[in-house]
Amino acid sequence: MINPVTDEQLMQQFQSGDNDAYNELVARYRNQLYNYICWIISDRAFAEDLLQETFLRLWTNKHSYREVAKFSTWIYTIAGNLAKTELRRRKIRRWLPISGGGGEDDRPLDFPDEEANPDLDLERRTIEKRVNTEIQKLPAAFREAVILRDIQELSYEEISIILKVPLGTVKSRVNRGRQRLQKRLGDLK
Repeated sequence: MINPVTDEQLMQQFQSGDNDAYNELVARYRNQLYNYICWIISDRAFAEDLLQETFLRLWTNKHSYREVAKFSTWIYTIAGNLAKTELRRRKIRRWLPISGGGGEDDRPLDFPDEEANPDLDLERRTIEKRVNTEIQKLPAAFREAVILRDIQELSYEEISIILKVPLGTVKSRVNRGRQRLQKRLGDLK
């Protein structure tokens, strides 16, 4: 059995000049980082720009990465910082509401369609839209912690590093965010 190359090993190869290692890192993280950014800024088109900027920063700052933290933590920190900076710019300029336009294209995640049943599709889309709306209504600290834990499935330790807050704070934010979502979504099946 072949041992898969870790992200950290790929990063070492990339730092040594192997551009194929960079391409593999992009392939591994493209979708999950895109979803993460979408959840933060609620703008699918601009999320693509921020994703490209994240990978550009990976390219230009490759030598600043040190294997003291997991690669995933490092790249999520870059993406999160870019997204938060964009939110601050939007607040200052008062461009658009953070929650987006509410159209179907604003959905940050695509859930798999297991059946071609229009009634189930409609119900699923309605629930999905409501969940997304309620997540966007959470205070930013809770929203980001819930997204990283429950959607991106990162460990509490990784989230602590990404958000630069103590582990107990991460656990509290995730718990309180989940409680608020349960309270608001209590009538869903």
